[in-house]
Amino acid sequence: MSSQAAIEVRALRVVRGGAEVLHEIDLVVPQGEITGLLGPSGCGKSTLMRAIVGVQIVQGGTVTVLGAPAGSPPLRSHVGYVTQAPSVYLDLSVEENLRYFATIVRAGPERVAEVMAAVDIEELAGRTAGSLSGGQVARVSLATALLNEPPVLVLDEPTVGLDPVLRRDFWATFRSLAEAGTTLLVSSHVMDEADRCDRLLLMRDGHILATGTPAELRKDTGADDLDGAFLTLVERAEAKR
Repeated sequence: MSSQAAIEVRALRVVRGGAEVLHEIDLVVPQGEITGLLGPSGCGKSTLMRAIVGVQIVQGGTVTVLGAPAGSPPLRSHVGYVTQAPSVYLDLSVEENLRYFATIVRAGPERVAEVMAAVDIEELAGRTAGSLSGGQVARVSLATALLNEPPVLVLDEPTVGLDPVLRRDFWATFRSLAEAGTTLLVSSHVMDEADRCDRLLLMRDGHILATGTPAELRKDTGADDLDGAFLTLVERAEAKR
């Protein structure tokens, strides 16, 4: 694993609706690893990810991706972003969606076939996206993000609502991408996904509670599992207030 940073966040503050939702956050995401951003719904994970991809107004701090300011033009072809909402046209077929997005990112037609194979959606090529299940649409959204082979992938709860088989398949795809050198930042509120990550960022109430590998966090807290580790870290944070 590489220790070089793909993403660096320093003293990041974000205010939404008059309330501060990110409180001077500092974090580093190493290159070529799967970093899990874990925490309960509403803790600020999506806001943090939006800041990293450069679509969130921030009130303070800096966010750097691959050495450039988040959202700057040089990064547009280097960062793939998959939101929780479908990012495809529901009235187009799967293949039409991919060919359209391939034109935008200047990917060749052979790349469409490659990403369809990578996420196992070849048999869905002729179906409209609107006729697919939620899990199938999630696969198509991931395929669109892979078209230009971005070195950084930011995935906002990509496995939410998926059945166990699809979740397993998604994580197998994520692991293959990381082994090929892609940096992945994957958010989740499901703690049992944490052990699939190389490194974790545990988040609560707009703060980063702890960072480290799953083994390091278990050792630090003395917990048998990551659910227990998270609860111990919450209790520590509350005791300091």
